[in-house]
Amino acid sequence: MKKIILIAYIICCIKTATAQTNNYSELIAKKASQIEQKLIEWRHDIHQNPELGNRETRTASLVAKHLQSLGIEVKTEVAVTGVVGILKGDKPGPVIALRADMDGLPVTENNNLPFASKVRTIYNGKETGVMHAYGHDGHVAILMGVAEILSGMKKELRGTVKFIFQPAEEGSPVGEEGGAELMLKEGVLQNPKVDVIFGLHLSAATEVGKINYRPAGTMAASADLKIVVKGKPSHGAYPWQSIDPIVVSAQIINSLQTIVSRNVQLTQNAAVVTIGSIHGGNRHNIISEEVEMLETVRTFTKEDEEFVFRRIREIATKTAEAAGATAEVSLPYSSYNPVTFNNVELTIAMLPSLQKTVGKENVFLIPAVTGAEDFSFYQEKVPGLYFFVRGMKKGQDPSKVGPHHTPEFLIDDSAFKTGMNVLCNLVFDYTAFDKK
Repeated sequence: MKKIILIAYIICCIKTATAQTNNYSELIAKKASQIEQKLIEWRHDIHQNPELGNRETRTASLVAKHLQSLGIEVKTEVAVTGVVGILKGDKPGPVIALRADMDGLPVTENNNLPFASKVRTIYNGKETGVMHAYGHDGHVAILMGVAEILSGMKKELRGTVKFIFQPAEEGSPVGEEGGAELMLKEGVLQNPKVDVIFGLHLSAATEVGKINYRPAGTMAASADLKIVVKGKPSHGAYPWQSIDPIVVSAQIINSLQTIVSRNVQLTQNAAVVTIGSIHGGNRHNIISEEVEMLETVRTFTKEDEEFVFRRIREIATKTAEAAGATAEVSLPYSSYNPVTFNNVELTIAMLPSLQKTVGKENVFLIPAVTGAEDFSFYQEKVPGLYFFVRGMKKGQDPSKVGPHHTPEFLIDDSAFKTGMNVLCNLVFDYTAFDKK
């Protein structure tokens, strides 16, 4: 009952605040249009010069110089290459954090663009291209634009805005710390203490001018997994002398699929168990001694996570034992993200801000997404809202656009102004009803 009353109160406050801040929304939209071309140029530059996690030195320098030019207090080298800007409004109020991720991916771009990435590097011992194949270049440019707009409205601003430009959202190099976890460890939500955090993600397969959102569990918890199956090697002509780890691994892989299809109650929450890599042996007529498998696991509740983890360990170790082999399970292996959980009251309260930005008819409640985001670590500490800004060029066929994390991934330039507008509206609307 208390929660219902609180939600009703917040909605009432937001309606009042929305009426009071319509003039701010109009001014924000005007300023966003004025700097849109500058933002597009930033994005093109960042896209053409992508950097992997914990190596975003050029991007960080670009961000820091821009924030400093606006008179914003700047901290650099936060969590290796992160940048944090602090803008204090002229009026007292809450501390609002806005986050953008900066890192690219080890993907070789296959887009015919004048600003396509030509960057090459060595990743996991192999030469590869580097590409912004997930929209982080747009996220950085959007937040740079938001900083410019809000710094120019400092006299009207209540409270403080903390701009968090985060490295290594896609994961830091093996053996290094990074991402949101390290930023939290280094106190990014302190001094001043953050009250609420907002973040967005650009979406390549949905048309521009629209926003997707979801309260509660929005993106999945994710963990990577390593299974090493050890058997007994032999000449391929005499398999009876071996304990074949490849056969055992095949049995484990097939059995792991039954966790989702037979053990998880899918009418309540989705789950994913995907084997993404398997390596064993180096010749056609030699039965190898061991096989290594890598996989990803996705769940939406702590209960499901604990259950799926337990079933993976049981299936892998017991299947191997039945064949006379062994299976070593490392879960999580090198990375983990909790559920991206949008605070329900905050999401309901901020919905009018999303709707005001693009029109009520262009804001959509969506199902949960099995992708993952380390924005979730911030949401474990303070109330947070993470949503999706659509970025596919109008008139395109969604089935023919490049998916996220692929060489053909592309976001249309027209999406970025929406991102600027919505983040600025969220700041002003939140401060309007917050009583600090």
